[in-house]
Amino acid sequence: MDRQTWLAQRQAAVVADYDGDAANYDDLEYPAEMQHAWVRRVLEMIPLGGAVLDAPCGTGRYFALIIGAGMQVTGADQSAGMLAQARARGLAVSLVHCRLQDLSYEGKFDAALTIDALENVPPEDYPMVLANLRRAVRPGGVLYMTVEEQDQSHIDDAFTSLSARGMPAVRGEIVEGNVAGYHYYPGRERVLGWLADAGLDVIDEAYSPETGWGYRHFLVRAPG
Repeated sequence: MDRQTWLAQRQAAVVADYDGDAANYDDLEYPAEMQHAWVRRVLEMIPLGGAVLDAPCGTGRYFALIIGAGMQVTGADQSAGMLAQARARGLAVSLVHCRLQDLSYEGKFDAALTIDALENVPPEDYPMVLANLRRAVRPGGVLYMTVEEQDQSHIDDAFTSLSARGMPAVRGEIVEGNVAGYHYYPGRERVLGWLADAGLDVIDEAYSPETGWGYRHFLVRAPG
């Protein structure tokens, strides 16, 4: 199987997984406390009434926080099921059914949030996704994104297993277990390189560990 066909199958599995989980997604245990704290930081950095892009927005779990701070929110997600849940909240200015790879906004937002999503982006698409997010915000706009990290032993085992089965995977990709059909873990240094290549300046970063994995949080700014 060639890599593009394999990735297309993985992408379809991701969407199917999120569509299937959408109705009960907010009932799942989810370590979101740190994400909420970083979203609040973003909201304090932009003008009152500012426009925020939440992409992907999922069920819209951050919408109330954004609206409560006096901002406007636009959501985008590749899962129709997730968008249906977000739409039911009745809080977004607009909702768009699209992938991060297909975002086409230009200078429309004061800030963008990309939370619990980049792990579903393969390495080939990472630069495109970061370029799309940078283009979506106004000059000087801020972006908050999370990047999941996984124990190296898990990454090594997954690569060995996928390679043995003839799958065209690269190191860092995992398709089994609780990974919504596909996860990619590039590691901090590679992400920093992609951010620099996209012209995004890192304002702050931190790491919040979970059991066997964790979140790396990046707060970045688009050039002014």
